[in-house]
Amino acid sequence: MGATTGAVWGRAEQQDFRSRVRGALLGSAVGDALGAPVDALDLDEIRETHGAEGPADLAPAYGRRGAVTHLTQLTLFSVDGLIRAQVRRDTGAWHPPTDLHRAYRRWLATQHDWGPDERRKDDGWLAREEWLYARRDPPRSLLLGFGDTTMGTPPAPKNPAERGPEAAARSAPFGLLVGWEPQLVVQLAVECAAQTHGHPTGCLAAGAYAAVVHGVTRGDSLDGAVQRALALLAARPGHQPVSDALQQALGAVRQGLPTPARVTALSGAGTAEGVLAAALYCALVSEDVRQGLRLAVNHAGASAATGALTGGLLGALHGETALPPAWLAELEGRPTILELADDFAMEMTQGPALHGPAGSAPGWLARYPRLLQDNCGQHIDR
Repeated sequence: MGATTGAVWGRAEQQDFRSRVRGALLGSAVGDALGAPVDALDLDEIRETHGAEGPADLAPAYGRRGAVTHLTQLTLFSVDGLIRAQVRRDTGAWHPPTDLHRAYRRWLATQHDWGPDERRKDDGWLAREEWLYARRDPPRSLLLGFGDTTMGTPPAPKNPAERGPEAAARSAPFGLLVGWEPQLVVQLAVECAAQTHGHPTGCLAAGAYAAVVHGVTRGDSLDGAVQRALALLAARPGHQPVSDALQQALGAVRQGLPTPARVTALSGAGTAEGVLAAALYCALVSEDVRQGLRLAVNHAGASAATGALTGGLLGALHGETALPPAWLAELEGRPTILELADDFAMEMTQGPALHGPAGSAPGWLARYPRLLQDNCGQHIDR
């Protein structure tokens, strides 16, 4: 797998890109946090607690307001894996799905360890963030998919019947690779989705979501980005259910005022393509980020995943300053998310100044080591 040479970055372009990266990661996390308290509720139960319009503010989940789920945790490790892939490329090793799998294995350690293990020097800084060592109801598909060192691939995927939205919900960072060609972004998202969600719709929904994020981060309209994603999907076997779901999202925009019933209908049984369609619809019809996220979580379905997907899209489209500040103020892990977003933006725009054949910044390599270990502490690569 390769990538194209990125554009020449001027200061204004770097600032815009950083705002979109921050927007995508914070938006995804805010949508996740807004949906978490109502994720297991049906529409009547949501209305009893929050009224007909759904949650107007962050509510308690997991013992605090603004708590995120495993969806945000894994999204952050997606970013970590992408940075590590870029850094390790200096060694001549270049296979991003492997770096992502190792990053997800570091996430898995947070789900069974009491806290960071300082003996694992090559984990990097993210795996030492203590707040991530909280188990937030990860589904069995994730625990099994990352449960050993064997990496699922499209020809030999993990959980080949799994169609849930979790792989798509961790795929926004792939869309932030604006220096890559769109078809390579889709391919990377599909390959990484196969590590846990092996059904074709689970993989292709992740690829489609990454393609849409990629388009809006590059400056496309949301509708235009969806159309380009459809064109990219058309060449892939098994694409029809995902393509149909995207077309249904576009068609629903013309069916009158948005309602929770329409979001629920698009989401369907909560499969990846249905949740993606619901998120696209919410983003397309939203007047602003707040209204779009409230619509995304106010339905009888996977509220956290729909909120996360919607928030990632709207954040990448509009940048961080469009996000509701009162929600950001209570968001769990916001300092970590911002730090990681800025590191990603700096790596993608100024990577040669941080590491390369002529020399590397020691602090950067301490944050994102080239030497990798598995989670048993065994060296597996140089």
